[in-house]
Amino acid sequence: MMVYGLLSALLLVPTSNSFSTLITFDVDGTLVSSSPGWEEGAHGRAFAHAVDTILGAREDGKQLIGKRTIPELLEKHEFHGSTDGLILLRLARKAFGLDSDAAYTVHEMMNEMYDFVSKCDDDEVAKGIAPLPGVLSTLQTLATRYGDSDTTQQRVAFGLVTGNVEGIARRKMKALSIYDTGVLTPLPQPLGGREWGGVEHLRFLGGFGSDYCSGDIENPERNYLDRGEQLSICVERCIDMRKSHEHTLERVVHVGDAPADILAAKAYVDHPTRPDGLCVSVVGVATGSYSVEELQEFVWRNGSRKVGASCVKRGTRGWQREGVFGSMWADNASLLVFGQLQPLAPRRCQH
Repeated sequence: MMVYGLLSALLLVPTSNSFSTLITFDVDGTLVSSSPGWEEGAHGRAFAHAVDTILGAREDGKQLIGKRTIPELLEKHEFHGSTDGLILLRLARKAFGLDSDAAYTVHEMMNEMYDFVSKCDDDEVAKGIAPLPGVLSTLQTLATRYGDSDTTQQRVAFGLVTGNVEGIARRKMKALSIYDTGVLTPLPQPLGGREWGGVEHLRFLGGFGSDYCSGDIENPERNYLDRGEQLSICVERCIDMRKSHEHTLERVVHVGDAPADILAAKAYVDHPTRPDGLCVSVVGVATGSYSVEELQEFVWRNGSRKVGASCVKRGTRGWQREGVFGSMWADNASLLVFGQLQPLAPRRCQH
């Protein structure tokens, strides 16, 4: 399969049983496309419901948002590519004029969001969103090739790094049949965080918006710095899953459609929890709001620590050093490999 072959080459997944790789996916714009009306779906409506329910109750029951949608209340840059927690806080400021006070209630509002979505059926959850073309078949192939019924023996683990509330992410993955591909590495038990009632059977590896929220809506850099924290959480969970086995996590590859995904991976390079020698890569896919040219320019402008910035062209073999761009599943992809201040040895981080 051409798509699968390109993805395998792009990620440089090794065949040695002693090598362990974690591949993480962003959700919106990377695995899932949004169409007009997404804000009327269960996830989109859950924001206003949560803010009105939690904060309205503290303001004499006021419902200041009501049926107004996110695009009606916020500028695009205030919600596009942001995390659920930061969107909630921006809505709280818009509707109730609350800033720091609302930060103390963000997890309460996230719980209310999930309670709202948990009462919706799969059609409501899937309204206005759909898997991108080629995603399901590619993920199914990856699951067949690298999956193992004993997750501790998997050479490649797959998870999500997303600003979505975890329980909502589980519902979305099930409603869109992404969960059914079998690619997402299941968690035998909760590893940190909370359990989400009604979707315990859909538990899988990831770092989610409900795991971390800085509460800082003044600093635009938090859109990607919070995602960097979520990537860190996902990596830690992957390591915890395998710490009693011989597998050593040596490489993390994050796949995303936006500059925030590239910057999140780059921020994780400097994160205090990153194990020494862990190679961190990011694959940018032009499947969302950014063109391949925009991602390419962004990669090159932010590659001060790059070991390599390359991609596979359709029909080529091996790597090229020119930083060319080629096809992934629905569009194009770029690869930026981050290392330490000194270039990593080829055996540690191939590119």
